[in-house]
Amino acid sequence: MRRPIDSLFGRLALLVVAVLLLSHFAWYALMRLERNQLQARYAVEEATFLVDAVRQHVVRNPDQPLPSRVKLVDPTSPEVPPESPNMPPPLERFIEDVRDRMPSGTQVRAGLPGGPPTLWVRGTADHSWIVVPVQPLRPPRSLDRTVLWLVMIFSFAVMAALFAAWALQQPLRSLAQAVARFGRGLPVPPVPERGPRELRQLTHGFNQMVQEVARTENDRAVMLAGVAHDLKTPLARLRLRAEMMDEAKMRDGVVRDVDSMTHIVEQFLVFAHDGADRSEPVEVDAQCERVVRSYRAVASGAPTVETDLRAGAGFRLPAATLDRILSNLLDNAHAYGAPPVVVATARTAEGFTLSVSDNGKGIAAQDLVNASRPFVRLDPARGGNGHSGLGLAIVERLVRRAGGEWEIGNHGGRGLRVLMSFPFSAVPQVKTASESVW
Repeated sequence: MRRPIDSLFGRLALLVVAVLLLSHFAWYALMRLERNQLQARYAVEEATFLVDAVRQHVVRNPDQPLPSRVKLVDPTSPEVPPESPNMPPPLERFIEDVRDRMPSGTQVRAGLPGGPPTLWVRGTADHSWIVVPVQPLRPPRSLDRTVLWLVMIFSFAVMAALFAAWALQQPLRSLAQAVARFGRGLPVPPVPERGPRELRQLTHGFNQMVQEVARTENDRAVMLAGVAHDLKTPLARLRLRAEMMDEAKMRDGVVRDVDSMTHIVEQFLVFAHDGADRSEPVEVDAQCERVVRSYRAVASGAPTVETDLRAGAGFRLPAATLDRILSNLLDNAHAYGAPPVVVATARTAEGFTLSVSDNGKGIAAQDLVNASRPFVRLDPARGGNGHSGLGLAIVERLVRRAGGEWEIGNHGGRGLRVLMSFPFSAVPQVKTASESVW
């Protein structure tokens, strides 16, 4: 099951959202802290200014009434609040800040709780307590319109960041798809070079590599196909002359040698063929049954071939590709394996599987890596029986071109098994009647 967090876009999106969320939260907390400190400094400045204004008013205009909420209280009045040692930390810091702004020896007290917030100040030269109003040190609301603005800014920032992450991920996705096609041996069109400089350089290098590999493959295929094609005419003449020989034993030996050489030439041509298979997709189960039935009837001395076909009608592959895969694997099992040979298909959670296994000696573990390499024969004695070491290499190339993966190995010590897996996305879909009309 694919998880969104495994993709580059998912991880970039998660990182971007986490960073934006953390930065907005830190900015909001810092802003509230700074606002509280600014409010406290403003309250201290305001209280100091009011106390100085009251003192000047008493000195210059003692007969004029004081402003509202400002009063003078006799030191012996019971209204004077006692000095409280247990005050909340914000209020205690406020009192200390006001005391620092006043002359030395000034008494500063807070008004009694339950009423409007007031500040009581009496300096060494004051005959009365000066009572002035102060602002509340903390806002009554924990949330305000700033939160709404933060949410809006955060939403727009996330959308812009996700778009930037998507734009950065698209070139990488195209490059990853091209690499996957190149790994399966499929033709790869040039990938557009876009994105950051490093990504453009990477894409440019990949395009150059694909072109060089394609040029090398094409040169090799042309050379191989030319040699194989040129050999067909002399082989045909050799066979014709062999058929005209009088001695039967020598004639049969020459004919067998010519047939072996012809088979090698045909394998060369198949291996050199680099075009896409445009044959009609067929049901794999039904085609496997037909190929096995034909193989039993045609191949003389062939081992017992059994089928275990459970993939269903949804498993379809191009007919020519499937025929070449089965013929090469059955010939390989016939030449080197032991009966019974089993052709099996199955449906899995990820797609379909096709396997061909025998009950021979298998391949040594150290030779499994080289088993599918072109022109590699694990047994030197096999060179004279019409085998060129291309059978498994052809199968691997055909499987990868069809969008599948293959695995070769010994199954339980009972011989060689070639397991081919095809995801649902690589299997041709059956067109419905409505789709064929349109």
